[in-house]
This record gives sequence, C-alpha cells and structure tokens, in this order.
Amino acid sequence: MSDNDFPTIIGPDAKFKGELSFEKGVKILGSFEGRISTKGNLVVASEGAIQADVEAGTITVEGEINGNISAGDLVELKNSARLQGDLRCERLIVVDGAHFIGHCNVGSDAAGEAASPKKTPVQAPQPVHRPTPTQAPAPMPTHIDSNKTAD
Repeated sequence: MSDNDFPTIIGPDAKFKGELSFEKGVKILGSFEGRISTKGNLVVASEGAIQADVEAGTITVEGEINGNISAGDLVELKNSARLQGDLRCERLIVVDGAHFIGHCNVGSDAAGEAASPKKTPVQAPQPVHRPTPTQAPAPMPTHIDSNKTAD
C-alpha cells in the first residue's frame, strides 16, 4: 500500500479522543482513544497507539492497539505489533515477533459477523429435571422368638 491509499493520516504528534469514521484508508502515526469504524483500510504505524474498539475492512498493525478489532477481510500483525484485545476477521497474518493477548476468531463465519455484528441472545441454562432416586424399602426388623424351638 502506498501513501496514496491513505488520504487521511493522523501525525505522530497528534492525540485524538472520540469516534472516527472514514470511507477510504487512514494511517495512524499518533495516538487515538475511542472508537473507529470503516469499511476501508486502517494502518496503525509502529509509533501509533490506539485505545479503541476497531471495525474496518482491513487492519494492519505495526504499533499498539488496546481494544477489540474486527475486520471484514484481513488483519495483519507485523513483527512490531502489540495487540491486547479480541480479534475477529476472515483472514489473519501474524508475523514472527508480534505480541497478541486475547481471543481470536478467524474464518468466513467470523468475517460475516464482523461485517454485520449480531447480538446472539444468551439463553438461560435450562434446569435439568432428574427423577428423584427411589429408595429401597427399609429392611423389616426381624423378630426372633427365643421361646420357640425348631422342629
């Protein structure tokens, strides 16, 4: 990808808080805190730091992200990447040296969920009905008459 692919660049001395949405690519060299949403490409440069949940078409991480990321297509964690959060995408590339702490869901099912996140209602566990164990009748006390003699 060239710089022409990124009409928006957040410079290394910039610090933003809030919600960022864009149509085309964005490259983050500074820091961002909040939420990022796009169908375009997001690159977090090696000096970039994000504390945000991110939804994008593709995500390339060279810097640091603390938050959950979701890509409709590709997530690439370069050797300098530091990701702490859950990851969801269709395709994943992890280069040797990248740091990742979180859960990972990769594949076409994951990408479909990333493109249109649906909340699956959580169902309460159903109680298991077990029949109560039947108790064996208590043994009848045996009465022995000591006055009787055996025939």
